[in-house]
Amino acid sequence: MQLRLDALEAHLAKGLGSLYVVYGDEHLLVQEACDRIRAAARAAGFTERSVFTVERSFDWSALIGASQSMSLFGERQLIELRIPSGKPGKDGADALKALASAGNPDLLMLVTLPRLDAATQKAAWFAALTDAGVALRIDPIERAQLPNWVAQRLAQQGQRVAAGEEGRRALQFIAERVEGNLLAAHQEIQKLGLLYPAGTLTFDAVHDAVLNVARYDVFKLNEAMLAGDVARLARMIDGLKGEGEAAVLVLWALSEEVRTLLRIKRGIAAGKPLAVLLRENRVWGPRERLVGPALARLTEARLEEGLALAAALDRQVKGLTGSVPGARRREPLPPDPWDGLFELAALVAAPEKRRGADSRAAT
Repeated sequence: MQLRLDALEAHLAKGLGSLYVVYGDEHLLVQEACDRIRAAARAAGFTERSVFTVERSFDWSALIGASQSMSLFGERQLIELRIPSGKPGKDGADALKALASAGNPDLLMLVTLPRLDAATQKAAWFAALTDAGVALRIDPIERAQLPNWVAQRLAQQGQRVAAGEEGRRALQFIAERVEGNLLAAHQEIQKLGLLYPAGTLTFDAVHDAVLNVARYDVFKLNEAMLAGDVARLARMIDGLKGEGEAAVLVLWALSEEVRTLLRIKRGIAAGKPLAVLLRENRVWGPRERLVGPALARLTEARLEEGLALAAALDRQVKGLTGSVPGARRREPLPPDPWDGLFELAALVAAPEKRRGADSRAAT
């Protein structure tokens, strides 16, 4: 059975299942979900706990043996199985299927996994677990959802931001400072609870208390670019540069997005439906909603210009000299490749204006 995270409390209040699978890469939310299941297990008398972590040469027979052994004191047992790779292997798959069919009322299994691809979710061992128990998929909190998530967390500790524009600014400020780092967001919210009493938080109070603890993800750049959020792009590129990320990786992520947009743009011109083109180009999740509006503001010529800029930047970040054969770009590149990366991203994000590296100061 699949269960949403926001339905976990109501589910546990009705009674425990015999097996839980928690999977996803949002570590804070995975940890909190597991903590709730553990607390419910203790309240139900599962006082003995064993933890197994699957590593290379893991002994699956030891896990099977632990699941079949009885405590000397007759205590009910919680067994936690952590599979960091998400790949149990053949022996593990067989063991998991056996555990799923065990049906021991004195045994509760809690299996944790990372985010799983579609193929793994269709594997027989995973299907056996979800059929026998409760599967809880932990989706990441997307950037657009983060202010509301922060507001909900503040409400849990009796706090709220001011009404109107000031409150929106406060929530946006927190979201910008903790982007990509949900655990840091949780810590900053807890800090606000320690520093200020229950009630309304002003923007100044939030500004003074919240640190800049963002952790920027290269692969979130494309979302900001597609959304046309130039200010966020500037923060992310500056943050990635400050964190020591490789410029060549950032360039690859941006270039791939431009190539994808160009393929889809040309496919639409040839009469193909957008939905088909999105599937063919492996566009899903938040990007799926953003590609349509991005294509509406972009011309094929502008995307080709972006590829020409990407080719020139590729030579620059690799320390090569000379122009790219056949390239259309005639303007000199900015001396700092990171300024060129911002120019490439902004060219797609805001094609109606010519945004060079100098515009970053305004953002």
